[in-house]
Amino acid sequence: MNGHVRTRLILARHGQTDYNREARLQGQVDIPLNAVGRKQARALAAAMVEQEPDVIVSSPLARAHDTALEVGKACGIDVVVDEAFLERGFGPWEGLRGEEIRSRWPQEHALWREHRSVPGLGIEDRPDVARRVADRCHQLMAENTGMTVLVVGHGAATTLGITELLGLDTDTFRGIGGLQNCHRSVLEPLYSDPTGERMRLVSHNIAPDFI
Repeated sequence: MNGHVRTRLILARHGQTDYNREARLQGQVDIPLNAVGRKQARALAAAMVEQEPDVIVSSPLARAHDTALEVGKACGIDVVVDEAFLERGFGPWEGLRGEEIRSRWPQEHALWREHRSVPGLGIEDRPDVARRVADRCHQLMAENTGMTVLVVGHGAATTLGITELLGLDTDTFRGIGGLQNCHRSVLEPLYSDPTGERMRLVSHNIAPDFI
């Protein structure tokens, strides 16, 4: 590592919920894990024992927090709740399926599908979400140098955060696939970056039972 102390960031998505199963947009609605999601969380916990995280942080929403608690219990680590890792807010679209959104808000839905700002509905812009996730990740890494930090969050917010952490344009870049339930990605600082801000993606969308 050329004299550098390795600091590692693991970003995991929560387990499955009924809204996931029904293809409903969750956003910041507080939906619990379903039976499949709880099983996925236990699988993630078993894998994380082998990864030995030093710090576990989660979104305050129950689906993420309960997933993180499973990992914390298995690893013997307390979970810290942080609102920076909330899912992207989708305003009145939360709880709806794609076809419902498209039929009621056709113009706004088209903008959203084009990854453009949607005015007037209280939907968080992609760059805003990306920055709040990435900024907090940078802080956690700085506070825990040489350690492994696990963050349990949500699909949209985490993917946008990864895009920002890699120094990519969160408005236009679409090359990072979304995390599946209880899948995880691993990032490390890019030591060749003189700004100290950019990271490299070591692995992406790792299954919960992969050790």
